[in-house]
Amino acid sequence: MQTKPKPFDEMHEADQQVRPHYTAFADWLAHQSEEALANKRAEADLIFRRVGITFAVYGDLQGTERLIPFDTVPRIIPATDWHMLASGLKQRVQALNLFLKDIYNEQRILKEKIIPESQVTGNAQYRPDMQGVKVVGDIYAHVAGIDLVRTDAGQYYVLEDNLRVPSGVSYMLENRKMMMRLFPELFARNRVAPVEHYPDYLLETLRSVTTGSSSDPTVVLLTPGMYNSAYFEHAFLAQQMGIELVEGKDLFVEDTVLYMRTTKGPKRVDVIYRRIDDDYIDPQVFRKDSQLGVPGLLSVYRAGNVTLANAIGTGVADDKSIYPYVPEMIRFYLSEEPIIQNVPTWCCREPEALKEVLAKLPELVVKEVHGSGGYGMLVGPASTKAEIEDFRNKLIANPANFIAQPTLALSTCPTFTDSGLAPRHIDLRPFVLSGSTIKLIPGGLSRVALTEGSLIVNSSQGGGTKDTWVLEP
Repeated sequence: MQTKPKPFDEMHEADQQVRPHYTAFADWLAHQSEEALANKRAEADLIFRRVGITFAVYGDLQGTERLIPFDTVPRIIPATDWHMLASGLKQRVQALNLFLKDIYNEQRILKEKIIPESQVTGNAQYRPDMQGVKVVGDIYAHVAGIDLVRTDAGQYYVLEDNLRVPSGVSYMLENRKMMMRLFPELFARNRVAPVEHYPDYLLETLRSVTTGSSSDPTVVLLTPGMYNSAYFEHAFLAQQMGIELVEGKDLFVEDTVLYMRTTKGPKRVDVIYRRIDDDYIDPQVFRKDSQLGVPGLLSVYRAGNVTLANAIGTGVADDKSIYPYVPEMIRFYLSEEPIIQNVPTWCCREPEALKEVLAKLPELVVKEVHGSGGYGMLVGPASTKAEIEDFRNKLIANPANFIAQPTLALSTCPTFTDSGLAPRHIDLRPFVLSGSTIKLIPGGLSRVALTEGSLIVNSSQGGGTKDTWVLEP
């Protein structure tokens, strides 16, 4: 019988020796009492609740909002690892932006059959209305959240790309603020790269892609409203950037120019950081029943009178059916080898791949190509026979709707649980900003699966978060 690989432990070597970059933290931790640490965790929960740092869970009968569990053991990344990751992330996002520019213009990658044309133009996230639309700087994905995992061999992989309305950065910022408040002595012992300038970077990125000649462009954040699951983040980022938080009803179009209603009269808007999905952004073009968007917004966009960040139609590049082709995009557009690899992936629409997946179903993770948040997926080793058979029937009925991947032994990080410190699986979502330059904040949002053995880290599925430290050299 094949031995199941042991997950990579972020803090400890195989012989349980503490890894060098965790030494200062481990020394500090050894001198803390359980009672003191428990009190600090309770204090963190209380502060997060007072501030209103919550996450709405759709369909939750117990209430609309929950506190995202926060763990006080940081995920620490040495400078050498981060240097490699940052290079790989910039490379990947650059290629994804070139791909989006290409498919909405010349379509070279389709003509040369690097990617099957039907996979792009037949994708539900492909927007024909964007064909030939000129976007500032050829940047489509201004904000990208790239999910990374680490396997048992210690190697990093990209698990998925998030280019539509990636969320979670507010929790990254608040986690750091909380750790500095609770444990200031830790930051005296460790050279932790700062993250608090992310809102400044974001605003600078948004201002760099304005369509007008104004030296002081008006930037707004467009939210679906207070009932959206990430509304806290929308309000937080708008406040941190010093820009207006608006809903669709606050904006209007006149003569292919976008305006915001203010107490002093209409004010022209140059850039929208939008947190609304494509389908809802302009009821004249997409969903006619949308009450969230701005009628006529696409006409302003097509006229070059407003920048949307991210651009309409970016979803085709982060669709799970396109994910397997990203390494080829990097080779095609940049003539480089990928610095960070993809997870091996079976595209179930291919008959041979489907056959192999069906044979190995109890061992694999199977995902809907349009799914997100940990929904619509099967984790074979953690599923019952009945669940596996039910998923088998879904696969056979609509194979093109799924991809499959090996069940990875995601790395673990010590985490406080009811029974004490214990390893829990984690991932990492760094945020990449693309404007006149490509920028990253060191680290990102580390998400942790709080249930023992679980591989699903999503907040909507009961996951928690950790502060992420990148140690400066």
